[in-house]
Amino acid sequence: MSSAAGLSRRRVANTGSSSDDTSSSAWHANGSASNGAVLSHAGSAFEGGNKIAFDPRDLDQDREESRTGGKLPRLTIMEEILLLGLKDKHGYLSFWNDSISYALRGCILVELALRRRIALVKDVNRRKYPIGDRIVEVIDDRQTGETILDETLKMMKAQEVDRFTINGWIDLLSGETWNVMKIGYQLKQVRERLAKGLVDKGILRTEKRNFLLFDMATHPVADIRSKDAIIARVVSLLTANTSTIPPSALDKEGTQCRVTRAICLVCAAYAASVLDNALGRLTYEDREAAFQRCDEILAEFSSWPFGSNLGQGTASGRRREAPRIGMGSTVPSGRESLLGLLQEVKREMNGEEDLGFELIAGVLEVLSKLDSLL
Repeated sequence: MSSAAGLSRRRVANTGSSSDDTSSSAWHANGSASNGAVLSHAGSAFEGGNKIAFDPRDLDQDREESRTGGKLPRLTIMEEILLLGLKDKHGYLSFWNDSISYALRGCILVELALRRRIALVKDVNRRKYPIGDRIVEVIDDRQTGETILDETLKMMKAQEVDRFTINGWIDLLSGETWNVMKIGYQLKQVRERLAKGLVDKGILRTEKRNFLLFDMATHPVADIRSKDAIIARVVSLLTANTSTIPPSALDKEGTQCRVTRAICLVCAAYAASVLDNALGRLTYEDREAAFQRCDEILAEFSSWPFGSNLGQGTASGRRREAPRIGMGSTVPSGRESLLGLLQEVKREMNGEEDLGFELIAGVLEVLSKLDSLL
């Protein structure tokens, strides 16, 4: 092509001829010159050419997906809980919600366990202790790409000599500890940092709002479809009355541990007192039935092995059930419908003694007692 077209031919070094025939004949199939000198050229993806360029991070991502069982979702469980609690137009959480901070710390441990970064210590004597009092250890200290998760993982790795329990780590990360020497383990400004991460992902936007005496940054919802998708999944899971899990209750096909993530989402939303925001469009009867089903799910998956407390319910769920019985309404049992969830979660586990899923059960057990802790 002529130089007038704005393009120039790239010449290979150490070649004496500029013609196409000469330069092509100087190359053999193995990429070497006819005189024996190995020359560098652009190469191709076909046989006889050099390898094409690649990003090593793509290979790391492929290995991560094969190791964890699927692609990581766009949003973490903490971000989804925060979205459920945010007021769409005002962009801030309820000032009266004391549960969400504690629940978010539990979600951090759940997310690290799902990503196969932490697990319980494999000790035959651990079953002597309540599941919330079992020791946590780091099994993979590679970074996750999420700032809060990496900060937590770094702190847990630094404490390998003096390891803490599930309950202990949630207390330390939330600052609810009597030991002032351990106050440095508290994760600060978690909600604000999660909101800024959602701003970077294009789901929230940042505005400044005046609250009489001071100005505060708020984060109204910019992409309402993302929040509506989370609400639709929660409602679909909690209104299903059959053992078959509706596809609308789960994340995209191929997502890593998507059934377990759906269960942890509704249980953490229940503990964080933001489940009301997702069920606001239901009638009173449907909303109470959804809360009852969520309580049964939390009771089943907050024990180890999963299902050992089938149908017992938590204390808050039994208090919710009592007035419904007093009003003469029958409480339908959803125990059979939970068997489908139990079977799918067991398929996502690495055997019956999966220490990562045992840790998740311990976190849910701690969150189920959140009313009595706060």
